[in-house]
Amino acid sequence: MNLYIIRHAIAAEEDPSGDESQRALTDKGGKKMRQIAKGLRVLGVEFDMILSSPYLRAKETAEILGEVFKIKKQIVYSDNLIPVGDPDLLFGEINEKYSVDSLAIVGHEPYLTTLISLLVGKGTPLDMELKKGGVCRLSTDDLHHSRHATLEWLLTPGVLVEISEK
Repeated sequence: MNLYIIRHAIAAEEDPSGDESQRALTDKGGKKMRQIAKGLRVLGVEFDMILSSPYLRAKETAEILGEVFKIKKQIVYSDNLIPVGDPDLLFGEINEKYSVDSLAIVGHEPYLTTLISLLVGKGTPLDMELKKGGVCRLSTDDLHHSRHATLEWLLTPGVLVEISEK
């Protein structure tokens, strides 16, 4: 299985209501995410489905991916991807509910680097930065037992935007 770990794009600093879950993407963030998604397409990336945090900025990021990849009906929202979510519950959800070869996971920091550390570093924290709109590709044979993955690549938003313009 290929896992594409994607951090949400640039979001507003604060929602007027003060509700952290309702922070939306900025116009710049939305435009940049479209370019990032197009860069992923140029690389030949494909997703069977998108699993996203229900927070607005992640939902909007997932919707942009869904549009560019023409899989809007394959977006699922999971409370296990909120910033204080539990990776073990996320792994259980993936194992129980989704039989896919390629899965995009859209969420937040530092949760996503924790998830990557659990899969690649066997729980040892990795010193890495996943920028807003950044994408990490992992490959794994099994999330049921070993929960071990190989880090295939980690691309910054700038690199993906550059790829989209070629």
